[in-house]
Amino acid sequence: MKILLTGYKGFIGFNMLNALREHNVTTFEWGETLPEIEGHDWVIHMGANSSTTERNIEKIMHQNVDFSVWLLNQCIKHGVDLQYSSSASVYGMRKENFKEDQPVDPRNPYAWTKYLFERHVSNLEPKSLKGIRIQGFRYFNVHGSNEDHKEDQASPYHTFAKQYRETGKIKLFENSENYLRDFVPVEKVCQTHIDFFEVKESGVWNVGTGNPKSFLDVALSIAPKEAIEYIPMPEKLRDSYQSYTCADMSKTLESLQHKGE
Repeated sequence: MKILLTGYKGFIGFNMLNALREHNVTTFEWGETLPEIEGHDWVIHMGANSSTTERNIEKIMHQNVDFSVWLLNQCIKHGVDLQYSSSASVYGMRKENFKEDQPVDPRNPYAWTKYLFERHVSNLEPKSLKGIRIQGFRYFNVHGSNEDHKEDQASPYHTFAKQYRETGKIKLFENSENYLRDFVPVEKVCQTHIDFFEVKESGVWNVGTGNPKSFLDVALSIAPKEAIEYIPMPEKLRDSYQSYTCADMSKTLESLQHKGE
């Protein structure tokens, strides 16, 4: 199978490239010459400006929406199936019922760009797709290897381990026992993409575990409680900081049960 992978230098993209080692993979990263789509079986679009604190609207719209629409149009033109990364951040401040058919509530430019591309895809007439599949995946809180370059966007698993290794301490926001997230290993994300090659439908699916953990529990899995220091949450995060995420995996599991049919 011939696959084009975008964002291969990023955290998830790097792991995806390794997971696809049995396939014929070409790669694209932002800043390179636009990729040739014709001749591929799939495009896996993971390239994005993933900063949740990015406030340059034109920049993030250009990278996350305009380029994604260009890729989609090329896939339609050349009959190539498309998988793309979305994000659980589209659910916003929701505290229950994280189902794909529920209303969204994006709270920052990054989340908005992810929703806007989902919306663009959903508004296309089925006949205009010329039979290709378009599969979007709402990643929950992904963690795993190769997070070094993400700095303040790295997962708590990586950030806390680095803090403890370098200082002997872990800094948590106050009330971190009440902030629960669905932390999903990057290996599960990559395997989901691969498994969905055999799913014949288009749509949007959650990718998580369905078992949230608190930030405090993550910290305690790395260091003793004596090493934990509590700090106030920065003002700029208070209106958009998700206190709870938990993937409803029922649609994803249902689709995977019927893959190949």
